Amino acid sequence: MAPATASPPPTEMPARPQPRNPTDLFWSFTWLALQGFGGVLAVVQRELVEKKRWMTNEEFVEDWAVAQIMPGPNVVNLSIMIGDRYFGLRGAFAALAGMLTFPLMLVLTLAVMYAQFSAQPAVAGALRGMGAVAAGLIAGVGIKLFVSIRNHPLGRPLCLAITALTIVAMAWLRWPLFWILPVIGGAACLLTWRKLAP
Repeated sequence: MAPATASPPPTEMPARPQPRNPTDLFWSFTWLALQGFGGVLAVVQRELVEKKRWMTNEEFVEDWAVAQIMPGPNVVNLSIMIGDRYFGLRGAFAALAGMLTFPLMLVLTLAVMYAQFSAQPAVAGALRGMGAVAAGLIAGVGIKLFVSIRNHPLGRPLCLAITALTIVAMAWLRWPLFWILPVIGGAACLLTWRKLAP
């Protein structure tokens, strides 16, 4: 009778990186907010998904969608959600404080300086240039995030159609966000729910 061979021990999945404590959340979101000149979305996605790996691209898209439909600034909503996920109310307050404390002081300082120099043509030209960079950052992140829908239940063609419809409603028809979210967003949610329903 052949001796029984011992089966190899199951390999454990490596633990996903996460913030060490609320202080880590505070400084991470402070650094994130201080980088976010004109295009916070690009910075948030790069820091949380690509660098820190606290969330996957798919999780980021889902959380960002929830943050968008809540009242208030999207990135602030997202910081509260992530802080709460890891450390409850303490984490939510730590992430929120990180998003607001130093950036608020910096913005107040810049506002005072802008009030003094806004009439100068060089300042106006610099701000127009930064607007173009911000638009490029947002478009770049949109392309990166679109890759994450390859496993979406609706399939890529229907997701492309919903994306195109959203762009048309926003840029051409000039619908307010108040109507885009419930009409197009609600339709997308309903279609996905029906696709996933048994």
